[in-house]
Amino acid sequence: MMDVLNQNGMAEAIRTYVENDRPFLGICLGLQLLFESSTENGHVSGLGLIPGVVGRFDSSDGCRVPHIGWNALQIEKDSVILDDVANRHVYFVHSYRAVPSEENKEWVSSICNYGVDFISSIRRGNVHAVQFHPEKSGDVGLSILRNFLLPSSSMTKKPFEGKAKKLAKRVIACLDVRTNDSGDLVVTKGDQYDVREQTKENEVRNLGKPVELAGQYYTDGADEVSFLNITGFRDFPLGDLPMLQILKKTSENVFVPLTVGGGIRDFTDGNGRYYSSLEVASEYFRSGADKISIGSDAVYAAEEYIKTGVKTGKSSLEQISRVYGNQAVVVSIDPRRQYLTSPFEVGFKSVEVSNLGPNGEEYAWYQCTVNGGREGRPIGAYELAKAVEELGAGEILLNCIDCDGQGKGFDIDLIKLISDAVSIPVIASSGAGTVEHFSEVFKQTNASAALAAGIFHRKEVPIQSVKEHLLKEGIEVRM
Repeated sequence: MMDVLNQNGMAEAIRTYVENDRPFLGICLGLQLLFESSTENGHVSGLGLIPGVVGRFDSSDGCRVPHIGWNALQIEKDSVILDDVANRHVYFVHSYRAVPSEENKEWVSSICNYGVDFISSIRRGNVHAVQFHPEKSGDVGLSILRNFLLPSSSMTKKPFEGKAKKLAKRVIACLDVRTNDSGDLVVTKGDQYDVREQTKENEVRNLGKPVELAGQYYTDGADEVSFLNITGFRDFPLGDLPMLQILKKTSENVFVPLTVGGGIRDFTDGNGRYYSSLEVASEYFRSGADKISIGSDAVYAAEEYIKTGVKTGKSSLEQISRVYGNQAVVVSIDPRRQYLTSPFEVGFKSVEVSNLGPNGEEYAWYQCTVNGGREGRPIGAYELAKAVEELGAGEILLNCIDCDGQGKGFDIDLIKLISDAVSIPVIASSGAGTVEHFSEVFKQTNASAALAAGIFHRKEVPIQSVKEHLLKEGIEVRM
């Protein structure tokens, strides 16, 4: 970013603008640029307006990096734009941070804790900057933007003191989107990945319209909304205009992070024109996505990396994380449980299972699949998770084909195995049926978030009920 600003002459213009106390709001990188330097790409000089060096979070103390999710603000001084959001959760997604010091304390308006205290916002006169994303922080974030644009209006508000204390566990609503037999995009839900009704007509299960459901989940308190295009637009990803429209329409009214997955890969169209996965992903980011989810393509990349030990930089995972940052890339893992009588039967990491297999087996390994669970691959979930973290994934969405649509709870054995193995956030998926399943997965594993689909679509378990239950269980959530 500093290269861009220096090359087009904007760096000096911004310095002059800020020094003249003109209205300024920096967001995320927009805050980091104001400091003296950053270690993100070796030593890079910033705009030099605020004393301090922007450095990476240290994952060795147990913190997962990137720092992704809703964390609590601690107001340090009058900030104007934060007048009514004290002790509320706001949405962060970053791997680098600036720390408060004697030299920069006159700038610091709020701090946040994630392993260490770091600067979550600065203010001096009309100059403001925040490390979090107000545009993705729901009503709280909209209030911050409103206070910046209309500072006089904030004077009439009474400060609202929230109860946020630390990083919250996230509850994510997932919408599986595909075309039905009439050619319309609908939200569906599989039963062990089968999305057709068990009727004479064998029609695609239709649980609602994507944009309307996403808007409802935002209102209901979902911390994120994830779209998975299971049609996969296999022949021409960039021709999938309806899905791009869904993202655009949703992002107009849904102010929490949006993830989209399905078909993010290199491809060549019918005319022989080659498109890189980076071009495909860029189109989704421009349409409103905050994160891209990669499935099968990540499996192939991991297999090649494990075989050769070489990072080619050519996989979709590597390309997208290099340009947009690893926090923008989620790898979706779709494993199937394979029971074993001995943990030494296969060359993959196995676990001792909580519930015995059909023939009394005490162990299992988790075989990864591709193509919507239709094809098993010679790689385990553990090995895949470790590999994709090294290749640049910022988060793992951990599904389980055996538990999908069963409503009997998450696969705790699998989630514990993977969340203990990596230092990036893990999202638990597949199998939620009651509010107790959410507290169970958060208490028994290191999952950072839990995702559900069918129980929300069918209104069996409201998102608000999940959060109220988690609060009663002493688990921090955003309310």
